[in-house]
Amino acid sequence: MKIETVDFFYFAMPEVTTDADGSQDALIVRVSAGGHIGWGECEAAPLPSIAAFICPMSHGACRPVAASVLGQKLEGPDDIARISALVARDSMDLLQAPHTLSGIEMALWDLLGRRRDEPVWKMLGYKRSEPKIPYASLLFGNTPEETLERGRKARADGFGAAKFGWGPIGTGSVKADADQFAAAREGIGPDAHLMVDVGQIFGEDIDAASQRLAGLDAARVLWFEEPFFGSAYEAYAALAGMKSKVRLAGGEAAHNVAMARHLMDYGKVGHIQIDCGRIGGIGPSKIVADLAVERGITYVNHTFTTHLALSASLQAYAGIADDRICEYPAAPRPLALAVAENPILRDGNGEICAPERPGLGVDVDLPALKPYLVDAEIKVGNQTLYRTPRID
Repeated sequence: MKIETVDFFYFAMPEVTTDADGSQDALIVRVSAGGHIGWGECEAAPLPSIAAFICPMSHGACRPVAASVLGQKLEGPDDIARISALVARDSMDLLQAPHTLSGIEMALWDLLGRRRDEPVWKMLGYKRSEPKIPYASLLFGNTPEETLERGRKARADGFGAAKFGWGPIGTGSVKADADQFAAAREGIGPDAHLMVDVGQIFGEDIDAASQRLAGLDAARVLWFEEPFFGSAYEAYAALAGMKSKVRLAGGEAAHNVAMARHLMDYGKVGHIQIDCGRIGGIGPSKIVADLAVERGITYVNHTFTTHLALSASLQAYAGIADDRICEYPAAPRPLALAVAENPILRDGNGEICAPERPGLGVDVDLPALKPYLVDAEIKVGNQTLYRTPRID
């Protein structure tokens, strides 16, 4: 079969705020081939990602992603890898291309799995989908009191792990941050896994980041996520070498396998977190998961948006029993909640698994998403290159 169409659906909340919350909009991808359909999601700003698919060619190494996807043969996983390599080669100067490809690549795996009647993780070579401990992915409150209440709610909702991120961390004093860490620990409880994400707030300032280690250790934080820019490997290595029980985590900023490998080999992270909506899809994520196993590094998915993205993010390490923790969108916006007809729910043990159903195992509810559809058009000269697809 050949890839016939690739449709991009741009959804957004009526009001998008400056909150570090990626669930406020979504770019859902639908691919059709041979009478079958697959779904994926790009974790990036929707309009630039759409533009990367349809933009006019600038030169031979800056072609639109569409040129490497439409009309391509799709019979097996090797074809997905071949298409990805073609995009990397012919769109190498189009920096948004990996984000655009990521959603398409997920959809190709989903389509192929549906056609073969088997889940993606099985096509990746795993024998079973191992249970994972989902952590509630939350934002720090503006005050320790707000953080405390968010932690208590997560605990009341049955989460045995939580990650608090962004908010005011790094913008005030060291003591203020330590108070936030302590509030998070008190809220989620003494025995829960607690992680902290500071969203690259320290840039390459090793001294500023190191001043937070005592507060993190006091709160018994499992990992300290993204203290620096994603490619600041020297800074990561320097902080990792300091005396602290907290391990470093990062990787969501990796747009290819090499960036993730460098963060492990040179940045010395203890947890590698990959967003398959950014790195190029499920195939590259699986490569990183295998590299992490070889290095004794814990692989963790990264997703803060929908259950379609959640399922895709689980596939790469679904069969790795020792890597137990997974990110789980605990408080997404209504838009993100509307995406999946069949969300991935926690079982009686509070755990989740990558779905057993074919493909990604998640069906997209387009009618429920219709109120969030953004009417957009991209036009060059007199030619319309993109227009929002209709939802009947």
